[in-house]
Amino acid sequence: MGNEAIALGALAAGVNVAAGYPGTPSTEILETIAKRRTTDVYVEWSVNEKAGLEMAAGASISGARCLVTMKQVGLNVASDPLMSLEYIGVEGGLVLVVADDPGPISSQTEQDTRTFGMYSKVPVLDPSSVSEAYHMVQEAFELSERYKTPVILRPTTRIDHGYESIEIADHEEYKNNSPAGYEKDPSRWVIFPRLSFKNHALIEKRNEKLSKEFSRYSRNFIRPADGYDGRKAIATNGISYSYTLDALSGNACPEILRVATPFPFPEELAVSFLKDKDEVLCIEELDPVIERALIHVCGKYHLDVRIRGKLTGDIARSGENSVDSVKEAVSGFTGIGLTAASEPVAPPDLPVRPPVLCAGCPHRASFLAVKKAMEGQKCAYCGDIGCYTLGNAHPLDMTDTCLCMGAGINMAQGINRVDPETKTFAFVGDSTFFASGITGVINAFYNQADMTLIVLDNSTTAMTGHQPHPGTGQTLMGDVVEKVSIERVLKAIGLTTVVTADPLCFDQAVETVRRVASEKGVKAIIFKSPCIVRFKPTSPKSSVDSDKCIGCRKCINEAGCPALIIKDTKAFIDPSLCTGCALCEAICPVGAISGGGHNE
Repeated sequence: MGNEAIALGALAAGVNVAAGYPGTPSTEILETIAKRRTTDVYVEWSVNEKAGLEMAAGASISGARCLVTMKQVGLNVASDPLMSLEYIGVEGGLVLVVADDPGPISSQTEQDTRTFGMYSKVPVLDPSSVSEAYHMVQEAFELSERYKTPVILRPTTRIDHGYESIEIADHEEYKNNSPAGYEKDPSRWVIFPRLSFKNHALIEKRNEKLSKEFSRYSRNFIRPADGYDGRKAIATNGISYSYTLDALSGNACPEILRVATPFPFPEELAVSFLKDKDEVLCIEELDPVIERALIHVCGKYHLDVRIRGKLTGDIARSGENSVDSVKEAVSGFTGIGLTAASEPVAPPDLPVRPPVLCAGCPHRASFLAVKKAMEGQKCAYCGDIGCYTLGNAHPLDMTDTCLCMGAGINMAQGINRVDPETKTFAFVGDSTFFASGITGVINAFYNQADMTLIVLDNSTTAMTGHQPHPGTGQTLMGDVVEKVSIERVLKAIGLTTVVTADPLCFDQAVETVRRVASEKGVKAIIFKSPCIVRFKPTSPKSSVDSDKCIGCRKCINEAGCPALIIKDTKAFIDPSLCTGCALCEAICPVGAISGGGHNE
């Protein structure tokens, strides 16, 4: 897997410290390092991306080779230290793996980290295959140490989650990097304005030098034309390069510029590529980075070449590319009637399956408890990033806003300030609470907000694959540590009403919400119940007495549990899906469902 290849490449490069925050499509990188590391490699799930990068910065100035992983929205969180770190520089190699998510498949945004690289002036490497990602992460460490700069490796989802058979180094072949340790040097590591001014000028000169070096970098190259003698050519990068080769397989192939370093851009190589062309089609995902760079080169060197791509409407401005979309674009651009190398086998049609909370998920009960308790009142339910974002789906309809991690708490404050008659609730998961929620609670308490915080504590980071966090009492390296108590954190902030409840004890949960929400100020309910996937249930399963069932569908229409279906006009519970949470038993108006756990 691409993420495994990146992890193994980092280990082969002699990485000493690895940190990050889980987020698809990057998560498996750190998990692989934790499994395959040698005993002298330190790895952690940090509380968020900012904390991970800052920890790695400290390790780097002590001579360690450091890897920090995140997805593209995680770079927003880490951007503050990254911008300043680029100005003061590093000692040991420091590589940020930022996994972009064109589509987006599992993200809030379609940010392009290549653009962020230009903005932050940080070099960016862009792999086009799993094997290249394995080698490129090793080259990124060398580049980082040679130029004393952090370096970004920017794989995308189809690289991260793609598979390829590759040869990897044995443990005995791993680079042995022994950090020299911290040496006190405030003149280098304290970012005063005078230092920033001096280093900014050095960064600009360095990037000019890197542009020339990247023009000779073996992974930036011009692929000669094959059977095509026109004056049109293609410029591409990353997975789009692989799509282009697949689309042209068995057909005449124009000359191709493959860009592996979108920043600093390999300008000299681009000039040699453009000098005998009339038109160039840029095939890339998300931002028109290569396209704009080539337009700049044409203007700078007075080259009469028309550059086409996203800005001209030849390539889609958003979403992923595919072999088919590339084939259509290349065919229209070159006039070549592209044919498939072999007839593809049509995949079978798959059933439509909208995302839904798992059967037995305690979040469903938490949402329903709040919904029932606040029935008839004007409320705003501010959500957050996690499995519980699915609370917006029918029939729950319990997520009115979702912006970014931790934002729900602050947004609830904002709504109530403008509309005090609206009761505001902020839903946040336990992992997100630690990652970016605590600041919002402090802000709310300090500024005397009136809102109810609902912490959905399922004792894991469920959305990204059940990683540990500070509240689980376990680290990524397997150490058992003291748990950080959410209840004690909230009380330390100053909250006087902090109630812990089991959402699957439904009637009690509803009453708890009514009581707590009626109070003024900032108050909190911690709905604590373990993730049904991580902690397998032992409760007996619920079943429907068809003689009592009146076919009202209330259990289905209110809970939306995938284990509940209609069979012969009556409710039926699929025993292969039921976990025995007994939420449906609490909902049924005629007592036709029974037998599960938590039934009271």
